[in-house]
Amino acid sequence: MTTPTIQRRRLGNALRRAREEAGRTQDEAAEQIDAASTKISRLELGQSGIKITDLNVLLKYYKVDRSLCDGMRDLARAGRQRGRWSGYRNVIPNWFRQYLDLEQDASELRWYQAEIVPGVLQTEAYIRSMLATARPRATDDEVERQVEVRLERQSILDNEVLLRFIISESALRRNIGDPSIMRDQLARIAEVAAQPNVELQVLPFDAQTFGAAWINFIMLRFDHDASSDVVYVEDLIDADYLDRPDAVRAYTGLWNRLQAAAPGPVESRDLILCMADETRIERAHDTGPLRRGVAEKQPQRRQRRSMR
Repeated sequence: MTTPTIQRRRLGNALRRAREEAGRTQDEAAEQIDAASTKISRLELGQSGIKITDLNVLLKYYKVDRSLCDGMRDLARAGRQRGRWSGYRNVIPNWFRQYLDLEQDASELRWYQAEIVPGVLQTEAYIRSMLATARPRATDDEVERQVEVRLERQSILDNEVLLRFIISESALRRNIGDPSIMRDQLARIAEVAAQPNVELQVLPFDAQTFGAAWINFIMLRFDHDASSDVVYVEDLIDADYLDRPDAVRAYTGLWNRLQAAAPGPVESRDLILCMADETRIERAHDTGPLRRGVAEKQPQRRQRRSMR
């Protein structure tokens, strides 16, 4: 079932095309419904719904053909319905709930992650360890709800969605929780990487990288139509949904460069399994960067270095 977010995006695209064909600006359109121009911008980006009365005013102002009006009204009604994730309002901000709807409707995701494992690949233990650090004051109920959301998202792995990941080696080397958690996490990634709908590459430390390679982003495609691509870029308190052709081209170019710099899926999966083996050795010998530093200062306490 198509989510309200997608319905709003479809209506927004249709309204933008209608306004441009009518030769009207966002400011002029906003005056017709007694609103700020930012409201028109949000409508066209699919970030908010619209009342049918306001929609009728805009349709008349843009002189939209009657044969198209009923379909746009249907999109407006569908876009005002509650989405799948509305029950998690207390634990998921609005800007991220919009992304979750898009994620569920996408036919292809291209996901680059620099410092942590992508959310849909995280094990429950990894999730809990992250939350313990990121939200130390969260109540037990809040933690459980966050874990529930993250695990529910992973249903996308079983859908007919093409999932392409490029993960920096840094994200796989970064210790979240104890070594056993990281070993299981790496094993989980290797398991998912073997699925026929998944292409996963690791960007190793010694690969040729680029100045923008630290930027996390997700490119979403719908109905296998490149013109529908949306780039999701997140910061600490908000997110951007970029669908301008120039923005999509820029991120597509970055994706292609990162993809070319990383080993292929088979080699990358072998690298992940090797990392899992190293983590097993580390646990057996209780080593880590901090303890190795102590060993260097106190040579009488011999410790075996892990293979990096």
